[in-house]
Amino acid sequence: MHFDYSPRVREMQARLLAFMDEHIYPNEHRFHEEVDANRRAGNAWIPTKVVEELKPRARAAGLWNLFLPHSTRAPEGLSNLEYAPLCEIMGRVHFASEVFNCSAPDTGNMETIERYGSEAQKDRWLEPLLRGEIRSAFLMTEPAVASSDATNIQCSIRREGDEYVIDGVKWWSSGAGDPRCKVYVLMGKTNPDNPRHSQQSMILVPADAPGIAVRRFLPVFGYDDAPHGHMEIALKDVRVPVGNILLGEGRGFEIAQGRLGPGRIHHCMRSIGAAERALEYMVKRASSRTAFGRPLADQGVWRERIAEARIAIEQARLLTLKAAYMMDTVGNKVAQGEIAMIKVVAPTMACRVIDMAIQMHGGAGVSADFPLAFMYAHQRTLRLADGPDEVHRNAIAKLEIARHAGLPGDAVRMPVTRGC
Repeated sequence: MHFDYSPRVREMQARLLAFMDEHIYPNEHRFHEEVDANRRAGNAWIPTKVVEELKPRARAAGLWNLFLPHSTRAPEGLSNLEYAPLCEIMGRVHFASEVFNCSAPDTGNMETIERYGSEAQKDRWLEPLLRGEIRSAFLMTEPAVASSDATNIQCSIRREGDEYVIDGVKWWSSGAGDPRCKVYVLMGKTNPDNPRHSQQSMILVPADAPGIAVRRFLPVFGYDDAPHGHMEIALKDVRVPVGNILLGEGRGFEIAQGRLGPGRIHHCMRSIGAAERALEYMVKRASSRTAFGRPLADQGVWRERIAEARIAIEQARLLTLKAAYMMDTVGNKVAQGEIAMIKVVAPTMACRVIDMAIQMHGGAGVSADFPLAFMYAHQRTLRLADGPDEVHRNAIAKLEIARHAGLPGDAVRMPVTRGC
């Protein structure tokens, strides 16, 4: 198992770091100023000019669609292991991944359509997503049921002639606030009488289909995450062509397993980048502030926390790289335990490191003068997104028990829970 970065990846790392220094970090304030101005004008859900201006630069730099492996439609795509250090860098700034067309939920949705969609579906939806012309949302979680168990989902998809009719309510539909969001990947129930894991299906739903109503946006720790947003969406008698179904009726869980593996590890890669940046802030603050007659960097408690942060980041990175390596070499199904472990480890680690950085900054740490409070809110959310920690720990335990009992590992079904 070798985690050395290839010369190609090292060169791309250098190129990406230079792009971040030249274009991303200097524009952080501009991004927030644009969103704040739109919010004051009464509509926060407007794409920012700064991100749209940077996208052509990223594409010209060869830093576009790096997340999608094995696709003839995106030949620039990297393997999971190659993508890991680059995704980590993008995770240092919350809007950076969109600049490179590598942001959730679009990445997971594009991978879903690439792997499970028909050629007609790819032509209509995947191609404009790969070009960055439109965006998408993933509709899975529902407010009326415990969606950590996706078999609870009640949104109905029933066939009437050459159409499917969809009825239900979804929430935490990340990205649905963006006016460029043109398609939903929706999971619902087509066959309630089938075996438990064959009742669900996934279908592509145009965002402007009659019968769709965006009820409200859902703030996260007070942040609206505009212009991206997390929405509650009602669907009433929404009709879409039969050809919009993905893979076939009753295949929703199969698709979700394939979609959520890459989506989960991408979140973890970005979490490591966020933790790295928080540690940088912590070290700089410790070196520039004096308390009780000594620089904070000379005080034992802060040295201990800096060391603890570095150890935690390195541990999480190694587990992430192992999971990526296994996904590339033996497939997502065999790597399901490693994917579940890193989904627990990385956001928890990032929360802890960012919390230490906030503590180091005192009152400034919870203000808007630094990105730490916003970073913490996002990382804390990731302990729920794509499955809560408890569900993943349960799955890990099942795999471990099966291993010691001599049972086949594929007897354990990994959780299918809310995706971003």
